[in-house]
Amino acid sequence: MDNLQNLNKGDLDFFINQNIDIGIYSFLVSLICAAVLSFLVQIFYLKNSSTLSDKREFSKNFVILGVTTCIVIMIVKSSLALSLGLVGALSIVRFRAAIKEPEELVYLFLIIAIGLGSGANQILITTIGISFSLIIITIYSKFHKNFKDNLNKQIAIGIIIDKNISDTDINNILNDLKKISNELKFISMSRSDENTSINFDVKPTKFEELTKLSGIIKEKYKNSRVILSYNDELSL
Repeated sequence: MDNLQNLNKGDLDFFINQNIDIGIYSFLVSLICAAVLSFLVQIFYLKNSSTLSDKREFSKNFVILGVTTCIVIMIVKSSLALSLGLVGALSIVRFRAAIKEPEELVYLFLIIAIGLGSGANQILITTIGISFSLIIITIYSKFHKNFKDNLNKQIAIGIIIDKNISDTDINNILNDLKKISNELKFISMSRSDENTSINFDVKPTKFEELTKLSGIIKEKYKNSRVILSYNDELSL
């Protein structure tokens, strides 16, 4: 039993105190890989990010963060004692960063992943993983942009005229809207002795034509109101 305890203690001392030599060539290759990949992610972020904050100011530390993470991992992996010490240090240190948008957090994790992978000498896996992530971000960004553009092109228009206009006048308004719209969808109409209210969803070829038509309607029908709103947020 004593021999087993001594053996276990000896093994534990061996693992804790062992040091793995890091070759200078391997060290330099990992640093260069981390720097290059971080720089490429920085360029990608500047060109493709949709964040409203100062992208250049936020991304200027990408390369430094990637290289620093790589150095830390390469040093820590050489000794179990250093690894345990790092865990203890991180447990008492709080990092406070002004992350304004979730997209910024995604890119920070990409940079940290580059540092971790390069520091662990998993350069090929890291390169493939980062490339795949950037491709996914590109596809998602284009899909989201197209979806957002389609939503933004759809405009809710409400026409309120303070009199009961004829069916011919209503058809004329409808025909005028058709001329300037790629898509026209009827929503509702309310008619009374005092006023007429019509709601449409339109996708105008040019927004200027829609505003011009609203001016014509107001000119033709006195005391009328034309309300335009994006994304069905129409309040009459």
